[in-house]
Amino acid sequence: MDTLDQKATRLLMENARITWADLAQALGLSPPAAADRVHKLEELGVILGYAALVNSEAVGYPLVAFVSVLLGDQRRRATFLNGIRKLDEVLECHHVAGDDDYLLKICCRGTRDLNRILVEELKGRLGVAQTRTTIVLETSKDSVRIPIADVAR
Repeated sequence: MDTLDQKATRLLMENARITWADLAQALGLSPPAAADRVHKLEELGVILGYAALVNSEAVGYPLVAFVSVLLGDQRRRATFLNGIRKLDEVLECHHVAGDDDYLLKICCRGTRDLNRILVEELKGRLGVAQTRTTIVLETSKDSVRIPIADVAR
């Protein structure tokens, strides 16, 4: 990525709805050249997609929890991962180092919903051996912006 790619990526992380004209002006390019550059970043897999950032509480999903998962039997990994992909409440799934196998970020309607996910889905249907849950009380920072190192560095 050159400096223009980095700048375009930063601008799109700040405002994915920026017009080609505004992006082009910020980059010092023509609108078609700016569009071509963004399409190239998409083709290279630098830009994975675009989405609206939604307030989970406003749409009825006020509880956020982080759940550490221990599979116990590593032969269940594929079943677990396939099942996790189908659970809309699981926003993130990370394979982690340490005592646990995975760390999940879950967004749900409340403690009953969280209990259902833990007991019926994770431990029941997906065969998870152990979970450790941390419920979020307040979020001080929540960002989708990735730091991008300058080429000049």
